[in-house]
Amino acid sequence: MGLIVILLFLYNCVLAQNISKNITAKYINSTIEIDGLFEDIWKTADTGENFAQYFPNDTIKAAHDTSFKILYNETTLYVGIKAMAPNKDYVVSSLKRDFNALTNDNVSLLFDTFNDGTNAFFFGVTPYGVQREGLVSEGGSNFNNNWDVKWQAESIQYDDFYIVEIAIPLTSLKFKEGATKWRMRCYRWNIQTNEQSTWVKVPQQQLLSSLAFMGELVFEKPLVKSRTPIAVIPYINALSKKDFVTDNSDNDLKFGGDVKVAIGNGMTLDLTVNPDFSNVEVDDIFTNLTRFELRLPEKRQFFIDNSDLFDSFGNLFSEARPFFSRRIGLARDKTGNLIQNDIIGGARLSGKLNQNWRLGFLNIQTAADEANEIPSNNNMMFALHRKVASRSNIGAFIVNRQTVGDYDFVDDNEKYNRVIGIDYNLASSDNVWTGRFYTHKSLQPDDTKGNFSAQAVGQYNKNKWLLISDWVYVDNDFEADLGFVPRSDIFKVGNSIQRFFFPKNRNFINRYSAQLLLINYWRPTLKHKLTDHLFRASWVIDFKNQANLTTHLSNQNIYLTNNFDPTQTEGGIPLSGDEGYTFNQINTVYTSNNTGLFTYSFGTTLGEFFNGNIYSVGGTLAYRVQPWAQFSLNVNYDGIRLPAPHPSTDLWLVTPRIDITFNKKLFWTTIVQYSNQRDNLGINSRLQWRFAPLSDLFLVYNDNYFTETFEPRFRSINLKLTYWLNL
Repeated sequence: MGLIVILLFLYNCVLAQNISKNITAKYINSTIEIDGLFEDIWKTADTGENFAQYFPNDTIKAAHDTSFKILYNETTLYVGIKAMAPNKDYVVSSLKRDFNALTNDNVSLLFDTFNDGTNAFFFGVTPYGVQREGLVSEGGSNFNNNWDVKWQAESIQYDDFYIVEIAIPLTSLKFKEGATKWRMRCYRWNIQTNEQSTWVKVPQQQLLSSLAFMGELVFEKPLVKSRTPIAVIPYINALSKKDFVTDNSDNDLKFGGDVKVAIGNGMTLDLTVNPDFSNVEVDDIFTNLTRFELRLPEKRQFFIDNSDLFDSFGNLFSEARPFFSRRIGLARDKTGNLIQNDIIGGARLSGKLNQNWRLGFLNIQTAADEANEIPSNNNMMFALHRKVASRSNIGAFIVNRQTVGDYDFVDDNEKYNRVIGIDYNLASSDNVWTGRFYTHKSLQPDDTKGNFSAQAVGQYNKNKWLLISDWVYVDNDFEADLGFVPRSDIFKVGNSIQRFFFPKNRNFINRYSAQLLLINYWRPTLKHKLTDHLFRASWVIDFKNQANLTTHLSNQNIYLTNNFDPTQTEGGIPLSGDEGYTFNQINTVYTSNNTGLFTYSFGTTLGEFFNGNIYSVGGTLAYRVQPWAQFSLNVNYDGIRLPAPHPSTDLWLVTPRIDITFNKKLFWTTIVQYSNQRDNLGINSRLQWRFAPLSDLFLVYNDNYFTETFEPRFRSINLKLTYWLNL
């Protein structure tokens, strides 16, 4: 394995980055009014054009061309885009910011301002002038749409094209002072005609967002350091809530806020005091038939900027992550229930030190809750990344959770938990070779054991073949209090081979693929007993209209070390531990294309389940009234039949949702989530008024009922005001 790592590293070092196109950004001494109209000054700009098709065929020119121009002055980067279209019948699902690219016609921009091929800023605009922005990391495979920044965009629709004008303040970006070029790319989702296109050609086996395939943006005049404002983001939250189970009511008025300070060219200091992490946006719920916790995405703004510096360490498939920011602000009470834990304050420094080095430091203090036997904790992480070769990097980190103060309910061996480690992330210049190699160690009081976690995973993606080999070890005593470790005591070997086929006649099917996945788990504490395995054969069809059909045939073995009831039936007799269960299943999922106003998906699973059987069926129906509203209904049913005396059950998850955008500033979203597995019917209705850039007034109503008795369990109403002020 060591020889393979060295060879891959040397291969990566000798490859040059892909720069196949370039465009010059012309310097101007004036400003441009952002109204969707091309003033005469745009005639002086160079043009980026001749887009290549990515889907359905990556070997031809785009059927509907796109062109763009870039101008700039000392404070602002201006982009003008012209997108050809057959008519004005565009696909758009919402007027709300941060739209879904899969259901909206749009043009997007990627800016790799430090030319590292790993991280970038992205901005997108629809034909209706709706904006989205975010951070791209891990070479283009990780999008974070929760990042917000101030910028402008307007559009005008014509009979056979639309125009977009964009103004991005240079203070909203991070870049090196005196820079003369960035890596960049413009690409387009033309949902109207089921076409995706890109300024720089991207092979269809690669992600359209891959940062390996970029052009070059050359500045006519070196960029100067702009005055970066200090952003102050105060909030006020009036909350009224009642817990019907405990018959406790509470009315609260809370103040706090965040501050963002630019440090140098590439660093940001985030400060937070008495932050409010109440849910103005509800998490999606899932039916969980496994023994393990599910990892939900982080949506809190304080943790978003440069989030990959902190949360990208560890297992590539989330089997052992040393840091998971959602752990902060939540804690277990004395009965084991997960409750909110107040955060006193914190600081977060993150970003680029220079062309090759990135730094991340986070320190947050949580409050004590002695009534629930929760101590005050200091939560810290330090991370350092060093770029190597064209697109790879090496990272090292320290994570520390330490109790502050003495508490009778805290054992000596629980006073702190630390994790240290080093990761090497491989990404060749053309993204053919990718992978991760890491080793981590956790430290606790009176620690005398190994407590290691490690992974070596490599991926080869070229010439219609996708090959993955994954080796993982998580020691039985490896602990990460601020991380995500769903299970320990495993040695895993996983291998996957996938072959893509492209039919000569693509009038109906664009491509299809066959995959074979083999995963084995051994348990070191059980004398390296082979406990679990998953053997799966898959067949995937991608249709020309962007519909998709996937079929899996799987054989699975699960060895239960402890008793387990997959139905989670109260009082039910669980399956016996210290026993293995082997079962076979077939799963099929079909997703329709997104062009029509009515869209749908359907999936079913049939087969064995532990020592019984399972039949699952589910799907989503959605209808949009462009561009004002979208209605959807998601239904999932799992019928589990286990032999007596074990319980059988019917699990339902029903989620209707209504999204209405009255205009680009006023939105109303209502989501109902019924889950009899969680014995909860939840209603979340949110009215949002974006009265100024990145400044919102939220009115949020939450209501929860027991599903069997329909008695109320928890109710709340929030009135929350946030304001973004640049000083």
